[in-house]
Amino acid sequence: MNRIFADLPNTIFDVMSQAARDLNAINLGQGFPDDPGPLDIREKAADAVLNGYNQYPSMMGIPELRQAIATHYAHWHGVQLDPMSEVMVTSGATEALTGSILGLVQPGDEVLVFQPMYDSYVPIIRLAGGVPKFLRLEPPHWRLPEEAIRAAITPKTRYVILNNPLNPAAVVYPREDLEMLGRICQEYNLIAICDEVWEHVVFDGREHIPLIAIPGMRDRTVKIGSAGKMFGLTGWKIGFVCAAPHILRVLAKAHQFITFTTPPNLQVAVAYGLGKSDEYFLQMRADLARSRDRLSKGLSGLGFPVLQSQGTYFLNVDLAPLGLNEGDVAFCKRIVHEHKVAAIPVSAFYEENHVTSVVRFCFSKKDATLDTALERLTHVLHG
Repeated sequence: MNRIFADLPNTIFDVMSQAARDLNAINLGQGFPDDPGPLDIREKAADAVLNGYNQYPSMMGIPELRQAIATHYAHWHGVQLDPMSEVMVTSGATEALTGSILGLVQPGDEVLVFQPMYDSYVPIIRLAGGVPKFLRLEPPHWRLPEEAIRAAITPKTRYVILNNPLNPAAVVYPREDLEMLGRICQEYNLIAICDEVWEHVVFDGREHIPLIAIPGMRDRTVKIGSAGKMFGLTGWKIGFVCAAPHILRVLAKAHQFITFTTPPNLQVAVAYGLGKSDEYFLQMRADLARSRDRLSKGLSGLGFPVLQSQGTYFLNVDLAPLGLNEGDVAFCKRIVHEHKVAAIPVSAFYEENHVTSVVRFCFSKKDATLDTALERLTHVLHG
């Protein structure tokens, strides 16, 4: 029995989502919309199931999707990719992350990981025989700490994992932070594995800058994206991996022994979706920003100190100024049991040196869902 997995607790998403189901609570914990997703993209998938090819597609992804990914990133980010040698399709971004870590990390390699972090990173690093080195990010700004990064690097450090936009902190990193990280990667010969699944979910005129576009990072970056996050179709599990040919060849070998390939009908639909007009993506951002503002205004009105949400489906509240005699875990357990609203304690995204005062709420919900949640939270702070 592999102790790495046997000793892991159930993820906080499972725990809180199960509590929401058991208690008939509103689930503002796990990050998924409560609408079915764009009709035209779903219709493309349905047509491809009925009238398209349903046998094994190319392991690397169908050519039309790989071309669509390259075209999309050239348009939005100015990154020129060869669709045949620098783009691969995976069964979700988590598979892309898993394959990237297993394909690259060797036993004893140290991997820099910023906390808070997506919970799949560390078990896979350890499965590969790697050693995670944790760097603590702090509210309210969650900026990348240059001095701490440099202090953590040893002769065994080979990789850094960057999540940008950062879930759960809802931060979109500015160019200056990315350029600083790029300089460090080049100075110490590090490869960056970049989890950029929220790249289109950015607000208030902000721009997502992929690390692969930073000077000097083109040949030492793995860029990972997600159609599920781009189109609000989280159950489709279609991921993208972009990297220089010498890196992608290694990742493809890992991919062939994990899922090998990905449903071709969904690939056809995603290829169509990536070609949608700029207006689609900008309107998606505007709609989500409106939902963010609705929840933010409501929580602020109830007395919660709301942290700025620059991107993702999430916003955070920091309990520290309230003087409550409870941490984020106890608070989340209390509100799901007593007020029937599920949220996520951000301390769950730390392995060590936890931040224990921040709670994450998901706002990618219908107005009625958000309003009902706010009504239920009315007396949380004041009885």
